[in-house]
Amino acid sequence: MATMDDQNHDPQRRATLAALATGGAIFLSGCNAAAEAAKSPSTSAAGAAPSASARSTLASFAQPRGAHAVKPLPFVATKLPGLSEKLLVSHHDNNYASAVKNLNKAEEELTRVTKDTPPFVVGALQERALGFRNSATLHELYFENLGGDGVPHGAVDTWMSEGFGSRAKWEESFRQVAASLGGGSGWVLLAHDLRRDGLVLGWSGNHSQVVALGAPVLVLDMYEHAYQMDYGAAAAKYVDAFFANLAWDVVDVRFARARRAAAALRGESI
Repeated sequence: MATMDDQNHDPQRRATLAALATGGAIFLSGCNAAAEAAKSPSTSAAGAAPSASARSTLASFAQPRGAHAVKPLPFVATKLPGLSEKLLVSHHDNNYASAVKNLNKAEEELTRVTKDTPPFVVGALQERALGFRNSATLHELYFENLGGDGVPHGAVDTWMSEGFGSRAKWEESFRQVAASLGGGSGWVLLAHDLRRDGLVLGWSGNHSQVVALGAPVLVLDMYEHAYQMDYGAAAAKYVDAFFANLAWDVVDVRFARARRAAAALRGESI
């Protein structure tokens, strides 16, 4: 099993954390820009044009439809005890990559919508685009929170322990949600409710049932494609392997960013 020191010196690991930090900085800069705009009299009036800095921030989020790229695995697939290289590569190259490619196709079709397009066609395209978008995002978050030593630490561990009574109770609750999806399909999500500034444990089906304004902190894929190749119907053993390979450093970084984002939405800072 890789030690935390091994992970800290893994170039892929450092690259992953750097990418996470960059994405979080962009998101938080948007939140801060929104908070500042809310305070500014010149932008509070209805119809007022955004400032140059706000336009720059908005431009950084712009992405052409159909231009989403498949991200590589953020760990060495041969080094996750209990999760085979064959399983991980198949999951990534088939299920996740297909979600990204289908998102691109759905968005390209949406660019062809006109005023004469039947509403049921528009609705179906929007539904599929949402499902593919969330599937791609949740898969990326899932892979990113793997590759660690499975030892909880950091502020998120304290919050989970206090919020659920103890670390053991939190893990028991998480495993119970996972068990409820065994043999079926869905995601187990520990999300930070940005509106209420608190952790929420739950599940998501069809890549669409999520907490409004919830920032996923920890993600577990419970679709059968995530474990069947290694464990058949023994979903609980897959959950054991998931916990053994959790990258809690990534989870804690996500949690810290989510708390800052929640504060920014309230016009505060932490």
